[in-house]
Amino acid sequence: MVDTAYNGESFFVRHCYFSGAGNDPYARLKKALKADIDEAAWSTLYTTRSRPFPKPDTGRIAVKAINHYGDEVLKIYEV
Repeated sequence: MVDTAYNGESFFVRHCYFSGAGNDPYARLKKALKADIDEAAWSTLYTTRSRPFPKPDTGRIAVKAINHYGDEVLKIYEV
């Protein structure tokens, strides 16, 4: 997950990507959401490379990664 305008107080998910291993993460997400997901849209989310975004006014972004065990890490970058 990426907060493309991190303000230092709270993390707001503005981009979310899925890069985890597994048999079929698309099917698992579809089941969890109980909804159909456009496969073309899914293909843009199942990646480790972010979509482009403008430089934030805050001068910072934050990236949060959560593994399949629920462990998470947050890293803040100056841009």
